[in-house]
Amino acid sequence: MRILYGVQGTGNGHITRARSMAAEFHRAGIEVDYIFSGRDAKDYFDMDVFGNYQTFQGLSFVARNGKLDIPSTCRKANVVKLLKDIRAINTHSYDLVITDFEPIVAWAAKRQGTPSVGFGHQYAFHHNIPQFKGSRIAQWIMTHFAPATTQLGAHWHHFDHAILPPLILMDNKHNNPKDDHVLVYLPFEDSEEVMEWLEGVPDYHFRMHCKDIEPGVYGNIEVFPFSRIEFHKNLSECESVLCNAGFELNSEALQLGRRILAKPLQGQIEQHSNAIALEYLKLAHTSSTLNSSIIQNWLESSRVVQVNYPNVARAVVGWLQKGNDTKLSVLCEQLWAQTSCLSGDIDFSFNESTITGTRRRQRTVLV
Repeated sequence: MRILYGVQGTGNGHITRARSMAAEFHRAGIEVDYIFSGRDAKDYFDMDVFGNYQTFQGLSFVARNGKLDIPSTCRKANVVKLLKDIRAINTHSYDLVITDFEPIVAWAAKRQGTPSVGFGHQYAFHHNIPQFKGSRIAQWIMTHFAPATTQLGAHWHHFDHAILPPLILMDNKHNNPKDDHVLVYLPFEDSEEVMEWLEGVPDYHFRMHCKDIEPGVYGNIEVFPFSRIEFHKNLSECESVLCNAGFELNSEALQLGRRILAKPLQGQIEQHSNAIALEYLKLAHTSSTLNSSIIQNWLESSRVVQVNYPNVARAVVGWLQKGNDTKLSVLCEQLWAQTSCLSGDIDFSFNESTITGTRRRQRTVLV
């Protein structure tokens, strides 16, 4: 079996998910070629697991001071080059194309008639789940950005649909959190402003990862560069996580059992939807704005929630290797049966009848 795997490079969540899949593909002896797009080639780091991967410009968004910058995003987009890159990719020599919301391989596979699987959080939004009702254009982009013939969406709950649990790449053997240490990862915010918020909460020690402040210790704040190994070390040693409302980091934090405060990137429909889901499921606290008082109150009043997720990557690779001979709904049911909330009252039971169409569930929470 030979696979072409496209990964969206905006942020690090898609890449983290791909690392888990790469390990399981290697374990299964499956040959995979990787393509990444969405950031400058020089900004990728710790990529050895992907071998001789390729990078393309692709499409991405620009954020400034915690808000999606639509004019800059449009100026940055090079549609002519995107179309050229789509035509340049030959998918005929592959048995399958997988896209983790990566548009170049997705559209190349569609254009050439190659079977494709859309794998990742964004594909959960094709179902009737909690979503932020923003711009119709943004919603259309969410569902058409990287098309696929088969869709494997992942979320923190199945919401009575064929949705997978989160795919986690974690080493839980090193999980010794300190109750007064906080991991901070807010890459879309102004780092200097973030520093001011954290300085106003002097009783806690903050470990902040960013790329625009020199690494070092600044009072109660320790600044780190982007580093996968250092990041996971800090995540294992901090009981609280302050982050944007992306999917992968919040999933890792839930797996480890962390107190979470998530701020959605303003104007980004996925992150606003994630914030709605986190609050609805009572998995984390969210806030559309941040300051010292909000952070202090969260640290002093919120609870820790832990969810135990199964090895989704191994199950999906096995499912693909067997030619999808098991119904997707059955695969999802099996994985949710292995998922448990270790500190809370969330019900992860799965009702297949709602998937097969014998019963339709009313829309849960839509804003």
